[in-house]
Formats: sequence, structure tokens, C-alpha cells
Amino acid sequence: MTQAPTPTADTVRRLVRSLLKEGGDGTGGPDVRPVTEDREHTWWVGSRHVLRLAPDREASVRRRRELRLRELVRPQVPVAVPTSVAHGDWAPGLAYTLDTRVPGGTADEHDVSAVGEADLAGLLSGLRTVPARQAEALGVPRTAPRSLEALRRMAVHAAERLAAADEFDAARLHQLTPPGAAQLTAQPGSAVLTHHGLTGAHVLVSADGRVRGILDWTAASVGDPAEDIAGLAVAVGSPPAVRAATLAGYGARPCLRGLWLARCDTVIRLTDRLEGRTTGSLPLLRTQLRRAWEPILLERVTDLQEDEPGP
Repeated sequence: MTQAPTPTADTVRRLVRSLLKEGGDGTGGPDVRPVTEDREHTWWVGSRHVLRLAPDREASVRRRRELRLRELVRPQVPVAVPTSVAHGDWAPGLAYTLDTRVPGGTADEHDVSAVGEADLAGLLSGLRTVPARQAEALGVPRTAPRSLEALRRMAVHAAERLAAADEFDAARLHQLTPPGAAQLTAQPGSAVLTHHGLTGAHVLVSADGRVRGILDWTAASVGDPAEDIAGLAVAVGSPPAVRAATLAGYGARPCLRGLWLARCDTVIRLTDRLEGRTTGSLPLLRTQLRRAWEPILLERVTDLQEDEPGP
């Protein structure tokens, strides 16, 4: 397989000049710089645009699908969804999209206010209104729900290693028992369109705590709504995530399922990073672990009744 080219500042500058018609003499044009040092395929373009370059053909498929999906989602949600001002290929078979920059900081920089929680509720309820068949017709995949019991077992082993490293109290995972995990199985017929990639970096929050936009829809799928609740628990904290999901009309079962997906995921991710299997920011992973394990009022898993409805 041919290795994809690595974009450089010159590559980006030439592409941007052709798209924005600036610096026609081969000089000038907006300033370009990588969003972060470790993200060489995402670039700020001046103060108003962001250029996203697909690193391979699989990512290119997701980029092109995202363009269509954002148009489907935009009328249904109360927060901004990026708008593309240009798209095409930046190298043979490798897609790009030049998007308008959505104002605001990330959820890693600003806390979400009570009004921001209502914004997130509007996001979750809006996604439920998008017809799954329309999303699938665009190529959005359908994803089977994960086994919470299998994830719980993995997290128990990971938590023991975190405890040995003095990073986590492994006894906290005893709150989720095998019967409790079985009660939190995803309910049949509950699949909805999900963002499936909600992180602090993808949730844009203004200084007053309002949620202004949601970025990067390339991982969207039709599946378990608890995955987005889990993503929000990691991005903004468990209490705001569960309150937002409750405002969106989700019951205790999907809220608790999302909470425990997030808790197990964060334990496993931090363990993988500490043991060298993955890369990433240790401070951020520790913050995400803390957010997911913030206590909420719906902790008593055993209070769930078998006939309780889902969403």
C-alpha cells in the first residue's frame, strides 16, 4: 500500500490559496498552523477556517459522508454544526474539507452551565428525531451495542493494575455487579443516530457555559444512545451528562448504562496509556477518569425494574 503523503505548511498554504483566492501571486494568504503538534492533518487557516485533511482512504470515506450527514443533522439540533466552504481531494484519493470555524473553547477549557446542559439535551433529543433510515442511506453504519458485562470484566482487571500504581481505588468498580450490568443491557429497538465521538475537544463551550457547537461527525453511527451519554460524561462530567440525558427524555436505564460505559472506558484507557499500549495526554486521561467517576443521584443500579422502559 502506498504511504500517504505528510501535509506540510507549504502543502496547506497552496491548497488554501487556491480555495480562498487569496495571495494569487503565490505569496501572502492567511496564516496556517497545525491545530496541535500531534495533529498534522488538521490546520487552522487564519481566524475563520479550519482545514481537515484525511490521512488515508478510509478516513476519506468518512469525511465525504460527514459532509452529507451534517446537512441532515443541522436543522434538528440547537447547536452549531460546522459548515464546509470547500471540499475535494488534497492528494490522489485523499479528501479534505475546509470548514468555517465555530467560535468557543472546548469543554476541556470551560465548564458547562445549566443552560449549557439544556443545549446538550437539545443535541441528544435532536439526534433522536433524525430518521435512522435517512442516515443509513448516506452510508452511516449501524453499530451493535457493546456488552457492558464484558467491558466491566476488562475494567476490573485494569482497575487492579491502576490500584497497584496508586492511580485508582479498584473497589469503586464493585458498585457495578454482573447482575447490575445485565440490567443495563441496551434495550431492543432503542437505536438512534449517535455522534459516537463526543469528547471534550469536540464539544465547544463559550465562557458563559453555553454549548455552541459539536465538531467532527466522522464517527457517527446508528446505534446505542448510551454511547453519546458516555461521551458526554467523559467530556463534561457525569452529573451534567446525566441531567442533559434526562432532560432529553432518556430514562434511568440508558443514563446508567452510559455512565458505566464511560467509567469502564476511562479506567481501561488510562491503564493502556500507563502500560505503554497507547499514546495520549496522561493529564487529560486522568481528568476524563475523574469526570466519569463523579457521583450522580442514579447510582442505585439495583433499583431498576425489568419492565422499565428505555428512552
